Amino acid sequence: MKILKYFLVGFLFGIVLTKSEAVSWYRIYEMFQFQSFHMYGIIGVAVATGILGIQIIKRNNVKDIKGLPIEIKDKEKGNARYWIGGISFGLGWALVGSCPGPIFILIGAGFLPVILVLIGALIGTVIYGVLKSKLPH
Repeated sequence: MKILKYFLVGFLFGIVLTKSEAVSWYRIYEMFQFQSFHMYGIIGVAVATGILGIQIIKRNNVKDIKGLPIEIKDKEKGNARYWIGGISFGLGWALVGSCPGPIFILIGAGFLPVILVLIGALIGTVIYGVLKSKLPH
């Protein structure tokens, strides 16, 4: 029964991303060409929501689904890994026109060539897993 909650949240998230055009290749292209504020607005709302949510969790000692307190650890110091990760993620996003979340939404909406993007993302994840110990962390 718990898994139904996750499917429901995922389903609603997919609807919101689709209706807001966040999964549109054209909107993503506009963003990387600095032609439209649309995607920056969506990302800004997501960041603000995340900040607000984290503050609520920290100040009210919110518990997780199992009743355990949610602990948010500070990020480790490091500069190179954020630059390398951010640049590779951004390049992939710009080249493909989709970040990881919308890949599944686009497949569900019937854009089957995006399956190749999903396969590429999975291959990239495996490569990262293999090289993780050799990368700056």
